Amino acid sequence: MKKLFVALLFFPLLALSQEKRPNIIFILADDLGSRDCGFTGSDYYETPNIDQLAKEGMVFSNAYSGASNCAPSRACMLSGQYTPRHGVYAVDETDRGPKDKMRLTPVPNTQELDLSIYTIPEALKDAGYTTALFGKWHLGEDNEHLPGRQGFATFFDARWKKNNAAFNTPDDPKSIYTVTRAGCNYMKEKKDSSFFLFLSYHAPHFPLEARPSSLQKFRDKTAGNHHNDALYAACVYDLDDGIGQVLRCLDSLGLSENTLVIFTSDNGSTNVSSSWPLRASKGTYYEGGIRAPLIIKWPGRIAVNSQCVLPVINVDFYPTFLAAAGVEKRKDQILDGENLLPVLSGGSKTLERACIFWHFPGYLDRPTPEGRDQLFRARPLTAVRKGDWKLILYHEEWLLDGGKKNVGTNNSVELYDLKDDEGETKNLANENISMRDELIQAIEDWWKATGAVLPSAKQ
Repeated sequence: MKKLFVALLFFPLLALSQEKRPNIIFILADDLGSRDCGFTGSDYYETPNIDQLAKEGMVFSNAYSGASNCAPSRACMLSGQYTPRHGVYAVDETDRGPKDKMRLTPVPNTQELDLSIYTIPEALKDAGYTTALFGKWHLGEDNEHLPGRQGFATFFDARWKKNNAAFNTPDDPKSIYTVTRAGCNYMKEKKDSSFFLFLSYHAPHFPLEARPSSLQKFRDKTAGNHHNDALYAACVYDLDDGIGQVLRCLDSLGLSENTLVIFTSDNGSTNVSSSWPLRASKGTYYEGGIRAPLIIKWPGRIAVNSQCVLPVINVDFYPTFLAAAGVEKRKDQILDGENLLPVLSGGSKTLERACIFWHFPGYLDRPTPEGRDQLFRARPLTAVRKGDWKLILYHEEWLLDGGKKNVGTNNSVELYDLKDDEGETKNLANENISMRDELIQAIEDWWKATGAVLPSAKQ
């Protein structure tokens, strides 16, 4: 009945001619934390344009990236698949940190998105959409793995192959306005066709840059209790300004009513910006590392100023975009996400799936003060969220210290009730044993379903 309801609800959309299909604009910030916007509660940063977008669409308070740093999160989003399926686990290598402190041999990392994966832009391009990426790619720099090989008919990045270099261009910090101008020009050029426009900003990723006037604005402003870095605030402010220009351009072209707009970030914030009350930051699999801001707007389809508390993850974008465009997924295609349109339309208050997952079988350096230890930001782990419950299973203790047999004493799992403990301060693994064991079983079943590879013992 639920599938029939969804089909009937969107039958008029499916019946539209190809030229009338909705445009899709996907706006992705780089390292913008879940608490780094005005609409998510920052007490210092200012994001008036993003805040206005939040009022015009649906805000998700439990939105997640597919991984805790840039490349794997983007691979999850573009493929619609969890990390075990595409093998992109980290930026560069999975053995980052002191080698003698690694108890396991990590699973090797894949640094490019395999060409056999049928991506979002490929699916939409094959359905008649024009496709463009302006800004950061981060999924392969050799000629075989450029965006054009993955479905983007148009691609330009002023920072190509120098993603995180300091350019020191006061009038165009982090190439924010280059990306913005490219996006606006593209919309003007393609306004009579259906387009998928991916605006992949480099801000506010380190090194931070900002317009001098923006920096002075925040140097003159009283610091907040949780946010107080003037340069970070100015960088976010300039990012917001660029996004505002895109949205005004969309309005001026008369395209807003038939355009699905998504704004989010690729992972949590760095240590420069507090994720309070969430724990830790980018690179960890605590909430501060994987929770992201998310707004989705579609006039006439999504109620203005609406809220969603359901846990969603960026692998959900792929099936959602297909459904919005009236495109069937390939029969042999595996998508791990769920179509969010029934929730966006207000026709459903639940999702079919029970859990969402993360899998990181490696090591990340540069520990954070709120992490598990002070040697690594992340050690090999798998995590799951079901409802308000989240369990993190650490591969070292699981594989080397007795696993399930000794789970009560080997410190292999952490269990948190996010409803009452959003900051993940109290491990309930030995207090709610039934939930612990249920989520461990969910992880084991998921490992089998996805073919997840675990680290191996050192030889």
